[in-house]
Amino acid sequence: MLVTSARGVNGDGYGAILAFGARGELEGRFSEDPRIVDPRGLCLDSRRELVYVNSGDDRVLALDRTGRVVLDSGRIDGLDPGGGYFGPDGRYYLTLRKRKTVAVFPASLGPVASPVLRDDVVPFPRGFGFAPSGEFYLASGIGPSGEGDNTVTVFERSGEVRTPRLVEDPELSPLDLLVASSGNIVVSSEFPFGEPHARATIREYEPHTGRLVRVLVPDPAMGFANPRGLRFGPDQCLYWVGKDHVVAFDFASGRFLGAIAQLERLHGQAVAFLPELAVDTR
Repeated sequence: MLVTSARGVNGDGYGAILAFGARGELEGRFSEDPRIVDPRGLCLDSRRELVYVNSGDDRVLALDRTGRVVLDSGRIDGLDPGGGYFGPDGRYYLTLRKRKTVAVFPASLGPVASPVLRDDVVPFPRGFGFAPSGEFYLASGIGPSGEGDNTVTVFERSGEVRTPRLVEDPELSPLDLLVASSGNIVVSSEFPFGEPHARATIREYEPHTGRLVRVLVPDPAMGFANPRGLRFGPDQCLYWVGKDHVVAFDFASGRFLGAIAQLERLHGQAVAFLPELAVDTR
């Protein structure tokens, strides 16, 4: 299990990609490459051979199984990447936080990122996903200065807005978004965002009407806070990262499975799973 740990404005974490073993034990940094700075989004390619990471150094990197950088977009002024996923067309999509939009790279990370949506398309992009029929869901959350609208917007393949506010949920403040195998939209939420008493939940919505289907809640005794990225694991459980913890749910039943890993100052941003991980712990 790989987890990006923030540093700086995103949390006083380790500023690294951390590797955890099958029992949740910390195995070390996945890579010591200095180009990995305040890492955010994390995603494997379709062959599960390369790990793509969005670096706070205004670049995107791809690493092999040993943590060696094999692809580098180069530094792009103002990129400020957030989360990232591979789309159904085999290209790498990512949110651009300053430009408040989504862009796409070829898998080779060159030559430049192309815009998918216009700039300022939502107040603060907080995760996205692709519907089987081609629609594009973009979570619109709250930014550091408090601006935002807390909903999910639906776009056509062309990039035109289909539904400006699919979700009307007064307790939603999105931080990441996935599309489940059922087609339902699954959203990581912290409401009210950034407040000490904020409630961390995973909220599942029907994709055509935006109706709230169910809410997954971690055990309050755990103190799970500052939730960020979601990812379905190879066991089809749903994994969720935040401050000090990686937790999981049996997604089929909604049962909370507890902490999969625990590390002080984790400040997790994203999680991914790499088979047969090799880590240099020297």
